[in-house]
Amino acid sequence: MSPLRVLKRRDESRTTDTMLEAELRAARRALLADPWLTREGDPDEFRLVRRHREALATWFRDTLRYRFVCDAETARLRKAGIGGAPSRPLLRVGSRKPFPPKGYAILIAVLASLTRERDQLLLEDLAIAVRATAAEAGIALDLDQLADRRLLQAALRTLLDLGVLVERDGAVEGWDTDRRVQALLDIRRDRLAILLDVHLGRAKDPQEFLDIAIVPSAAGGARVALRRRLVEHPVLDVSVLTEDEAQWWRRNRSREADQLADWLGLHVELRAEGAVVVDPEGQLSDRDLPGTGTAAHAALLVLERLVSDLRTAALADTESRVWQRVADERFDRAVAYVLDAYGRGFAQDAREPEALRSLVVEVLVAFGLLRPTEGGFAVHAAAARYATAPELVAAPTLFDAEE
Repeated sequence: MSPLRVLKRRDESRTTDTMLEAELRAARRALLADPWLTREGDPDEFRLVRRHREALATWFRDTLRYRFVCDAETARLRKAGIGGAPSRPLLRVGSRKPFPPKGYAILIAVLASLTRERDQLLLEDLAIAVRATAAEAGIALDLDQLADRRLLQAALRTLLDLGVLVERDGAVEGWDTDRRVQALLDIRRDRLAILLDVHLGRAKDPQEFLDIAIVPSAAGGARVALRRRLVEHPVLDVSVLTEDEAQWWRRNRSREADQLADWLGLHVELRAEGAVVVDPEGQLSDRDLPGTGTAAHAALLVLERLVSDLRTAALADTESRVWQRVADERFDRAVAYVLDAYGRGFAQDAREPEALRSLVVEVLVAFGLLRPTEGGFAVHAAAARYATAPELVAAPTLFDAEE
């Protein structure tokens, strides 16, 4: 065999390996962005994930201690807790408003009822079953009350969106305001089985249940916990790490940054205070910063004001370089300044100080850049990474000539 032919085969092998790794990276990203994929709802992502299901199951098990299951119709990545980082609420289909605590309880009551019911049933029969299940669990569910019917309908719409329930005849929509609305529903037991993934184990109370979920086993505990934080939350704060986690991070942070780039295409910015994880493609976050809309714009403008006020003190503070405290009054002055300087461009419902303050706090807390404290807030050092340099630009008039 000629040297040229050998070289060609090696190049072909290299190309194949590169393409395989690119597909695996895309599949991992797809599952981290949406841990529930269905053949009918996400056809392209589902085909990719199913093609590499064995390699994905191994990678998620070894790297993050997540469990991955995939059958002919559904792919499910079973994630676990990451500790005290801000979490995302379940959003209602349509309105995209968060489920309230009672809404979660009703959703669980629906799931419990579905495990007992026949494979096909009427909407009204399911509602009666859910009410009985809720009563057994001590959940006050009054289907004569519009608010409770709306919460139940929101739970059903979520399960319809996931494909756990299927509308065989009729529709759930409108049942909350008109009890005469009827629908015949099918239960997808294959999906119900993999959606439910609750193991109470040795937990004696809710907090212990959450703590146990953070690290599933003693082996590689610090490694697994920190990888999960880096993947699931954009800001890693070294001030909240345990002693074992802090030691592991100091020894391995450069290698982990390189591996996350290879595995997931993430860019990890290493800092003395921790790390900031950036996704250049913007796929892995359900919210963007910088982002669109009044809340995101105002949050960045307030952040710029706070960072400008705190920078000198932060650089001089040798004891606390991660979090800098800002009193309520100082925070309110920053909000008032932003409202006065830029408020004309904000949405109508955000032109009052309290309303704008609430929006800004919600955004910055969700991204881990701000946390409430007694009498004010603490601002994370990573806030300087996002501080902007705003510049007001006059909008062109209709009389401006086009060049």
